[in-house]
Amino acid sequence: MATPTSPTNNVPFRTTTAMTDEDWTPGEDTSEVTKLFHERLQAWKHACGYLEDYIGATEKLHHSQAKDYEKVLKTVSNPLKEGHHFAQDLGGIAGMFDNIRSNTQGIAKSHTDTEKTLKGSVLPVFERLHTEIKNKQKELTKGAGKGSKNVDKARTASQKHIEKLGQHTATFDSAGGKMTAANDPYVLRRGVMHLLNKQIIEENNNRTDIIAVQNSFSQFEAHVIATLQTGMGQFMQVVNGQSEQQKAIFSDITATCQRIAPDFEWNGFVQRNNTVLIDPSAPPRTVNDVAFPNDRHRATQPMIAGSLEKKGKLLKKYDTNYYVITPSKFLHEYKTDDDFQKEPAPEISLYLPDCLVGAVNGQKFNVKGKDVSGSSIVNKMSISHEFQFKAHTPADAEQWYEVIKAAAGNSAVSTELAPTVSDSAPSSPAVAQGEAVTAEKQSTPLTTTDLPPDTTTAATPVVATGDGSAPVSGVEGKPGQY
Repeated sequence: MATPTSPTNNVPFRTTTAMTDEDWTPGEDTSEVTKLFHERLQAWKHACGYLEDYIGATEKLHHSQAKDYEKVLKTVSNPLKEGHHFAQDLGGIAGMFDNIRSNTQGIAKSHTDTEKTLKGSVLPVFERLHTEIKNKQKELTKGAGKGSKNVDKARTASQKHIEKLGQHTATFDSAGGKMTAANDPYVLRRGVMHLLNKQIIEENNNRTDIIAVQNSFSQFEAHVIATLQTGMGQFMQVVNGQSEQQKAIFSDITATCQRIAPDFEWNGFVQRNNTVLIDPSAPPRTVNDVAFPNDRHRATQPMIAGSLEKKGKLLKKYDTNYYVITPSKFLHEYKTDDDFQKEPAPEISLYLPDCLVGAVNGQKFNVKGKDVSGSSIVNKMSISHEFQFKAHTPADAEQWYEVIKAAAGNSAVSTELAPTVSDSAPSSPAVAQGEAVTAEKQSTPLTTTDLPPDTTTAATPVVATGDGSAPVSGVEGKPGQY
């Protein structure tokens, strides 16, 4: 018999196509793969069942033939009538009938022994194989099948959140951007990214399980075929002694079974299902590969984003956080700009049209308003607070101030919220001169005209480097890149 070759060396697999907004789900449907393997195991189980039935029917046939030969034996069991007319020595007529009786009894016994051998030695081979296939089905259901359900659950959660994002981006377009902080498309998009990350983790975990199952199926099927060959070989040895005719018949059946290569069925299976099986050489998916509806909607792109320092209420010291101003006119505070470590819910959300904005004083500016990041009931009970912010440079502070003023509206600008600089004494004539200019700005009334339409889009995001060094500012960046 030819040496089996590895079935995975030249296996064709489908390839994953690039995804669009309309088709953001993965091309690999692991639930279909699991279903296909269930059907595959069911086919092998039925094939094994057919052989069990065949061996069982042959066993019953030999049992019946043994009974029939016992009936035949009864025809010659009595002594010959008038037997005294024949010599009782061996080689005579009486000895001939003794030989007939012993051989007939031997034929009946041979059928009985064949029945017992088939039932006790050959049939258990196929019964154990049947049990192994059933266990393989249970293993598939508890392993890859359970992982496929988790993937479907994660995909459903992502789809619902994407649909919610679509609803509120449409509301933003039709209602002029007035909405709650929880329904801010920017916040919803970050939630989508979080759920997609969880979905892809589930997909990749399940994908690894499916590939392991897929690779193990080749070895399992080789084991199944080898077991079938062993069982059929034993069957041939048992029935071969019955007669030369039966030997020729069952030798042909077994020879046909023996000619099956271990990878013959597997290669044919892969060739017929190359559009469903997974290519193990394809790289795992990442969030960057996913495109979904409204991913780049203008309501999801920040007007300005970066790190600022906020003065605490109790300890009166400045802590650095990540802030963003969205087209929905919210100022959101986050601990970090990472969407994946935990749910990216804002720590503080200020609706700027309802806030008072103080003038810039050096690196500092103040905003007074209510935190609306909680539920509707909590938002009604909340009171206004004055938040004191400090940028990394006076230019960054002016840039943040202009964007906040444009989002809040000039009617919300207050000259009573000018921050103090008591904790930052000038260290050089240049700094003192800058404070003099700031004081001059505070004494000059703020203009009531709106900023030009492109003021918010031209504002350069202030991006924290994340390594403790000074943040990068003054570099024009695209929305959402931070």
